[in-house]
Amino acid sequence: METILALVRDYGTAVYLLLFAYCALKSGSLPLFAGYAAQTGALDVATVAAATFAGGYLGDEARFSLARRYGHRLSTGRPRIARLIAQGTDLLDRYGLIYLFLYRYPKGMRTIGALPVGLTTMRWQSFTALNAASAALWTGLLVGAGFVFGKTLEQAVASNWAAASVLLLLAFAGLTGWLWWRASRMAPSHPAPAHPPAADINRPA
Repeated sequence: METILALVRDYGTAVYLLLFAYCALKSGSLPLFAGYAAQTGALDVATVAAATFAGGYLGDEARFSLARRYGHRLSTGRPRIARLIAQGTDLLDRYGLIYLFLYRYPKGMRTIGALPVGLTTMRWQSFTALNAASAALWTGLLVGAGFVFGKTLEQAVASNWAAASVLLLLAFAGLTGWLWWRASRMAPSHPAPAHPPAADINRPA
């Protein structure tokens, strides 16, 4: 760890850019270690938090926009996919607030988590406000934990992060499956899309 911290001190700007890109694409332990590095003085904690938040927020903004513009084209001429999209839209319309605050944490969900939200009726203004709140909470928890608990957290993460990530993913999958089952028993409130929507992210899908 001392070697890593020495490299961080030498290449601070590059580390912030790497942290931004990492948080835009995935979840994981890097924000925790960045918080720990900030505790040692190798990084600036405010810049670490800003890079983590910006990556988490802007990455999901991009995925939401892509899904809103192009996602419904997947259902054109594919009735089964159209039904799945309609059912998933109902699920997210009913439980989207919970989903937006949970999908950042399980390993593997962070990269794709915002995509299905772009297929719902949620307006961009609502999504971006909730996305910012979720990213701020995520940043505070990870960077804050790394900064406050430091060395103790480093040892725990090194030995248990993979197992914890798997457990989070299983719990998230179980919760999603249960909510999907509940949504499937309700009358659909959205017909399966017949045509792709216009490419305006500021209007309801």
